[in-house]
Amino acid sequence: MINKRSIVVNATLTLILLACALSSLALGTLSITIPDVILALQGKGTTMHTFVLEELRGPRLLAGALAGASFALAGCLMQTLARNRLATPGIIGIDNAATAFAVASVVGVGISAAPHTMALVGAAVATALAFGLAGATGTRGYRFIIAGLAIGAVSGAITQVMLSSVALDDANAAYPWTVGSLNARAPAAVNALIIGLIVGYTLSLFLNRALATLQLPEPVTASLGTRSGRVRVAGLILSVLLTGLAVSVAGPVGLIALLGPELARTISRPGSIPLTASALSGAILMVLSDLAGRLVFSPLEIPVGIIAALAGSPYLLWILLHKSPDINR
Repeated sequence: MINKRSIVVNATLTLILLACALSSLALGTLSITIPDVILALQGKGTTMHTFVLEELRGPRLLAGALAGASFALAGCLMQTLARNRLATPGIIGIDNAATAFAVASVVGVGISAAPHTMALVGAAVATALAFGLAGATGTRGYRFIIAGLAIGAVSGAITQVMLSSVALDDANAAYPWTVGSLNARAPAAVNALIIGLIVGYTLSLFLNRALATLQLPEPVTASLGTRSGRVRVAGLILSVLLTGLAVSVAGPVGLIALLGPELARTISRPGSIPLTASALSGAILMVLSDLAGRLVFSPLEIPVGIIAALAGSPYLLWILLHKSPDINR
């Protein structure tokens, strides 16, 4: 069966993403018209336009869209597993732990591995701790979220201690990791994110039906032949992978993982798990946040993580005060 609404929603989000991408390529300190952008992308533009698009804005756009899609897809998976819209990688501490490990690598606190590798390790460690502290509830219930909040707070404190105890130059080098920025992207990290997002998205689609059954009562889930334990572990691994790789490129921009799935869930078929729509929504929000950060106070640039926090924090507060955290309500 083909869900026509999903096709329309995903097609619309794709067109919006393309429009946002063109705007990101065209707008900036040097404005380029859309026709000139298209010519430059075809290799027919001026030397200046080609340089700006291929060396500056193009890689930044790619990194932002990939990171946004990964954050939002990870958020959709984790919210589904926990049946709670607050259970995103940022809120349960995965972002902060990944950042702490990456900062430790940058400032050289006894760690020599690459920052993007350490970010992935940090995400895995935080998830394992949260899962262990949650005990029998696993990813379900508030115990998992509270454990994650504590891990995130401790990780944030450790990050600040490391930054305050190293030389100023080292602290400045690590600063982008603490606020979320697309300036610190490394080609190796972006390449790893491309592979990770392709693998993670493909596997999440295979899990889609099983994830949908997890929304039903446990006896019904078992009667349908779904091995809920294995599905939860698989979904959690994918969330960790996507979050760690996204943090390794953009830093902790975790509110995209809250806003992207929520936007997708609002416009998608009720009761569905909008994996594709979430990824597209996250990419759109990240690209728009980065564009706003570059334009609002130009030539001064505001990191994308700060813009996302300004946009996402009021919505998070609104959820806490006026909306049920249960994604099925």
